[in-house]
Amino acid sequence: MEWSSFTGTEVTALAQGESFFLAPGERECPACGDRGVRAYVTAPENARRPTLVSYVWCTSCHKFVGTRAKHPEGLVFSDPLATLNAVERRDLERSLVGFLAHLDHLWETGALPQSFAAA
Repeated sequence: MEWSSFTGTEVTALAQGESFFLAPGERECPACGDRGVRAYVTAPENARRPTLVSYVWCTSCHKFVGTRAKHPEGLVFSDPLATLNAVERRDLERSLVGFLAHLDHLWETGALPQSFAAA
């Protein structure tokens, strides 16, 4: 399966509307129109400052985007990958295709989407 990046216009469209933090479910894909866009966020422990890494992908057309941003103060969230040790996490993230397939599996089994709250 081939993966490709969302275009700049598609990324802009993804940023419109309700935040994934407020409505973490699937949404419509600006590339293919299917309701297959999913998101996963994580806060890397080894970051020099509070950082949030987001992965947004479409399970239908296999487009994705990854971003880094400042971790909003007080934002707490569930992370089904938090139980992995550093080596397991690195092995999982080594392959983007494998990582996104794992995240899709977590969606299919109900471990995702994440829940978000203000501390």
